[in-house]
Amino acid sequence: MIIQTIAAELQVKPEQVDAAVNLLDGGATVPFIARYRKEATMGLDDAQLRTLEQRLGYLRELEDRRQVILKSISEQEKLTPELAKQIGQASSKTELEDLYLPYKPKRRTKGQIAIEQGLGPLADALFANPMLEPESEASKYLSDDVSDTKAALDGAKFILMERFAEDAALLQKVRHYLSGHAFISSKVVSGKEQEGAKFADYFEHSEKLLKTPSHRALAMFRGRNEGVLHVSMDADPGAEQPVRQSHCEQIIADHLGLKFSNRPADSWLHSVVQWTWKIKIQLHMETELFSTLREQAEQEAIAVFAKNLNDLLMAAPAGPKVTMGLDPGLRTGVKVAVVDATGKVVDTNTIYPHAPQNQWDKALRTLVALCQQHKVQLISIGNGTASRETDKLAGELVKALPELRLNKIMISEAGASVYSASELASNELPDLDVSLRGAVSIARRLQDPLAELVKIEPKAIGVGQYQHDVSQSQLGKSLDAVVEDCVNAVGVDLNTASVSLLSHVSGLNKTLAQNIVRYRDSHGAFNERKALLNVERLGPKAFEQAAGFLRIANGNNPLDASSVHPEAYPVVEKIVQNTGAAVNDLIGNTELLKKLKPEQFTDEHFGVPTVRDILKELDKPGRDPRPEFKTASFKEGVEKISDLKPGMILEGVVSNVANFGAFVDVGVHQDGLVHISAMTNKFISDPREVVKAGDIVKVKVLEVDVQRKRISFTMRMDDEVMASAKPTGKPAPKALQHQPKRERSAPPANTAFGNAFAEAFAKAKK
Repeated sequence: MIIQTIAAELQVKPEQVDAAVNLLDGGATVPFIARYRKEATMGLDDAQLRTLEQRLGYLRELEDRRQVILKSISEQEKLTPELAKQIGQASSKTELEDLYLPYKPKRRTKGQIAIEQGLGPLADALFANPMLEPESEASKYLSDDVSDTKAALDGAKFILMERFAEDAALLQKVRHYLSGHAFISSKVVSGKEQEGAKFADYFEHSEKLLKTPSHRALAMFRGRNEGVLHVSMDADPGAEQPVRQSHCEQIIADHLGLKFSNRPADSWLHSVVQWTWKIKIQLHMETELFSTLREQAEQEAIAVFAKNLNDLLMAAPAGPKVTMGLDPGLRTGVKVAVVDATGKVVDTNTIYPHAPQNQWDKALRTLVALCQQHKVQLISIGNGTASRETDKLAGELVKALPELRLNKIMISEAGASVYSASELASNELPDLDVSLRGAVSIARRLQDPLAELVKIEPKAIGVGQYQHDVSQSQLGKSLDAVVEDCVNAVGVDLNTASVSLLSHVSGLNKTLAQNIVRYRDSHGAFNERKALLNVERLGPKAFEQAAGFLRIANGNNPLDASSVHPEAYPVVEKIVQNTGAAVNDLIGNTELLKKLKPEQFTDEHFGVPTVRDILKELDKPGRDPRPEFKTASFKEGVEKISDLKPGMILEGVVSNVANFGAFVDVGVHQDGLVHISAMTNKFISDPREVVKAGDIVKVKVLEVDVQRKRISFTMRMDDEVMASAKPTGKPAPKALQHQPKRERSAPPANTAFGNAFAEAFAKAKK
């Protein structure tokens, strides 16, 4: 059942899913299956396998819950063949819980008390025959527990309300209507206007639940959690308030077959329907639909974070070049670290070129001496406080040493301080002061972003959208999967990789990674992959999963430097025998390799897909899937937000991508927003169709709001600029002044920004 369901969802054959499930259950990782088990899965890629893995977990949890529910109802001796069939066919947890609701053990309710008081027959009679007169009928059920007809009718009402509110088919009808028609509304809590200024866009806000984007949903829920907003569901948008009769009441009446006229019990039955909706179902549905909206918004936010993290990790590496890392600062000085081509720290220092010390010339002389001594090739500058001032210093350094042909690049320092204070940094750089470790990280992340960023908790890198509002366990799983996919897509040098990098390799964990490094330290560099089997606790299974992703440069076997798995070396031997060329002569010999047909070298273990991959790898062994290294040039004289003027055309780096647009760093300590509607002249639904994190883009300044620290860019150079926002004479609210970059949302619809984007969006649609 599970196999068939997933196959239908992925639109693949059940055999493919079955093979993948067996491999996953056997301990294989997604990267390993995607690359080295293509014959078994008939070519499922890593994205399909990640979805399969996620759905497999959900459906197995669903099946476990199904069995618990069947057992519970069976023990109550209430399980009928029809109910068992419905439970067996339930395809979601919501549907399953709806069916279980009437049988779920619960606290003693008013309806149950009424049944114990003998009022069940009264409820049944009035529901079955509206011609009965309620007061007269109720008088037959008075007792010591039921003092008058009002108490009797109220008890009967509670019995029917609970029965109707537990009707799975009725709940599904109401849910279906609300999902498509209900609105989510938010209002500011009286007296919280100033305190909750960052939620000003939602002080009086309403929109269709179905079309609420993830960032707005999470913003409203955060506002509610912080006590700033009232958030509610409007089941009857457009109707006069208060609503005399909700449409959902009509759905309930229609489902129950109730046609209200002037029969004696109609008025009472109508009140039962009203109470069923207002007291029982409405709150239940609001909670459920908001929960669903939050879950969907979280999934979308997590997906945004995952895509941005992937782009950041797969950013172009500068490569093995001697690099100087500068961690800018004012009062505490600029921390300096020089690392060699392998990332080893060779020198450190602290200079004080900025206020209050203002030792500019002395700082420049120090940097010149370091560059000359170590033959520095690249200067990596963190983009934090005093970054533009430090960039200016680096510019003078480049001019002072033309013979070194230095290049200076400003990079994101997000997470550098987290790394500096970590146990990992203490182990890697035990003799280095905490303040200098950040400069080392800044230098290394220019050489190889992937190798350095894996040392930092993904959530600390800061490329998420409302990352603190989502399920941290789900976010962690998703980001770990991204890191695993990126590390294995690039491959890892077995003789230089850190414990952090090795621990993300398919089949390895932190313990095995530590054992590999310990073995390497005591026995020297690995000369061949099979030597991994000598590492403590690294058995054949871990070797199978990891070997293909680990590279050995200049080892005993040239294939160990490629992604060809050791298990497939016999295929290469066949190719050698067929061509008469040695392995070293095959590698890079495009002309010869193009003449070979994969079908010639297949057997019962290796099919055409694997042989084709082997031929590609022999052509370009150890190829890096990451793009070529490029740098952005920030405009001289544009160092702070007040330097920006509408109409300026600047080069910048995409720092973050959200569903509503992309944030771009142009070197003014505040990222600006390119709204999705201002990215291209054609309509797009996802900013990633145009840009990704790390891209270098050219933008035009549309508008600058210095007080609120908001910058509006466009990537369409023919867009007309707008006048700068008029100063209000009031400082920006503290909540906005200190709003972290990663937490910003779309501009409000009622500002000049929002209006401009709306106009641009309309143009794009045309």
